[in-house]
Amino acid sequence: MKTVLSIAASDPSGGAGIQADLRAISAHGLYGMAVPTALTVQNTLGVTGVQIIDSSFLGEQLCAVLSDIPPDAVKIGAMPGADHARVTAELLREFEITNVVFDPVLASTSGAALGTAEAVDLLAPCVSLLTPNLPEAAKLLGRDPADLASPDAIESAARELSERFRTAILLKGGHRTDGSFDDFFLTAEGSGMWLPTRTAPPCGNHGTGCLLSSSIACGLASGLPMLESIRRAKERLSNALARGLSLGHGNSPVDFR
Repeated sequence: MKTVLSIAASDPSGGAGIQADLRAISAHGLYGMAVPTALTVQNTLGVTGVQIIDSSFLGEQLCAVLSDIPPDAVKIGAMPGADHARVTAELLREFEITNVVFDPVLASTSGAALGTAEAVDLLAPCVSLLTPNLPEAAKLLGRDPADLASPDAIESAARELSERFRTAILLKGGHRTDGSFDDFFLTAEGSGMWLPTRTAPPCGNHGTGCLLSSSIACGLASGLPMLESIRRAKERLSNALARGLSLGHGNSPVDFR
C-alpha cells in the first residue's frame, strides 16, 4: 500500500490540518500517517489558542515514522518556526524522502499565526511543490496582497517564488478579486500554465488548502506526474465544494470523500 505522511498542525474540529489531511489520504485509498507540529484550540469559528510542539519532540516523532514506514510522499502544512523546519529538513534529507508538497500555512482562515517565512526558506531545498495562496505569496515576497491582483502579477510572483525557492509553484487563485479563481502552475524548469477552477471557492469553508495539497501528495505517491496530480486534486476538491456541507457555526469543513 502506498503511504503519505502529513506534517502539520492539529485541528480538533477536523476541518483542517492533520485531520483534514488524513481524511483526504484515506479517501484516495492510501495509508496516512501524521506528525503534529502544533496543537490548536480550534473549531469552525476560528483558532483561539496554539500550543507549539517542541522541535526536538517533533524530530523524535519524524524519526520514528521515517525509520519504520518511509512515506511515498509527504505533505507539510503549518511549520511554526526555524528550529522545527531545520529538524524536518535534516530528517527528510537523511531518509532521502522525495515527493514533498509544502502548503506554507502562515495563518489560519481566521487569521491566527501558524507558520513563518523563515521556515519556508529552510524547507525549500527538500520541497517538490510549494502551494501558497495569494496572501501567503505576498507575505513571502514582502508585497501587499493587492499587488497580486492581475494575471500578469500572479505569473510574475510565481516566477519570483520559483527562483527564490528553486521548486515548482502552484499559486492558488482562491483569493482573487477579478472574478476568476484559476490557479497558476509553474514547473521547476520554468514552464507555466493556468489551471481552471471549476467551482468558485466559497467564503464559508476552511481547510481547502490542506485538502488540496494532501490530495496532490496522494497523486505523487501513486506515481502520477505532478501536473496530473494537481489536476485530479483540483477536480476532487471542486466536487467536494459543490456538494456543500454545513457543520458548526462558522467556516464549515469540506465534504471531501
